[in-house]
Amino acid sequence: MKKLEAIIKPFKLDDVKEGLTAAGIKGMTVSEVKGFGRQRGHKEVYRGAEYQVDFVAKVRLEIVLQDDRVTEAINIIREKAHTGEIGDGKIFILPVEEAVRIRTGETGDQVL
Repeated sequence: MKKLEAIIKPFKLDDVKEGLTAAGIKGMTVSEVKGFGRQRGHKEVYRGAEYQVDFVAKVRLEIVLQDDRVTEAINIIREKAHTGEIGDGKIFILPVEEAVRIRTGETGDQVL
């Protein structure tokens, strides 16, 4: 099993979710996060004063899936989250050693 963590622009969340759901990839956790990469924030004007916003609002998706679905999920996220602009995001792939469903005690791929 692998865990995909994708950091994307908030307005792309629905497109990504619909793409993953259409491919039969179920279950994800979504968190609102703030951060910066190469983008390093941006400047905004509020009541005539300009100020630097160091952290940019993003959305983090966390998806655990079988190894053979990882490439498909990455391709869907890349396609649906792409705008061509700075700050489109990143995808991280991590190994998952084990998973346990709390309610039933099921383990491994049965949990997914």
